Amino acid sequence: MRIFYSEYMRDYSHYTFGYGVYCRMDDRKEMPQIYQHGFLPYSANLQLTDSIFYLCRSLRVNLANYQASSENRRTDRKLELLQPQMEQLPIAAIRDDSTFRAFCMAYAAERFKHNAMNAERLNYILHHPVASHILAFSYDGKPLGYVLVGIEAALLHYWFAFFDSQLMESYPVGKWLMWKVVDWSKANQLEHVYLGTCYGANSLYKVRDFKGLEYFDGAGWNTDMDRLKAWCKTDEDPVERDRFKTDGKVPES
Repeated sequence: MRIFYSEYMRDYSHYTFGYGVYCRMDDRKEMPQIYQHGFLPYSANLQLTDSIFYLCRSLRVNLANYQASSENRRTDRKLELLQPQMEQLPIAAIRDDSTFRAFCMAYAAERFKHNAMNAERLNYILHHPVASHILAFSYDGKPLGYVLVGIEAALLHYWFAFFDSQLMESYPVGKWLMWKVVDWSKANQLEHVYLGTCYGANSLYKVRDFKGLEYFDGAGWNTDMDRLKAWCKTDEDPVERDRFKTDGKVPES
């Protein structure tokens, strides 16, 4: 792996000079180290041939401290009527299946804004070195949803989920899928489930639903959920200077 920096914004008035922090993965076995350092896979530029990761406020479940909550159990009871089944499929076994791709694209057309998940990007992520498996969920012989994950050593990255959005009118399908993958990971002796970024008030559903959460604060993995919630609630506010100058506090972790 190689960490590198890309110059971005600059503000002479506060002596703040921004650099995006990235990482190139040279071997898939480096994934645990890369994720441990707070990076997530970058898939917005389809012309890139290297496996690039970006540093961010990443969120993960430390499965050593995880147990199903009353909210998780309540969500599971709501799906009991469907009797959903789960199958773990190697990515190569399904990524070129036209029915699977059509299902994903139908969901993306409805739920992804600004054409963020078109056919070209779907193809790109399905062939990305991080993508290792599809967790396929079904009920009554019909697809309930698919979760694209990257599994390496003792980590699982919950990367993208595609599901039957019509069921959302009656069932909390999205919440259930994320919980089920976390719970399955715990049962299969994994150590961490990475849930992507955690920015903005709309991401707080991840914070509310799971025990054992940690977030990368730029220096290390932090368990202060009150601070994370406060950050998320103010992420959309205008920013005049970077965090430590605003807070007047150097991160301890």
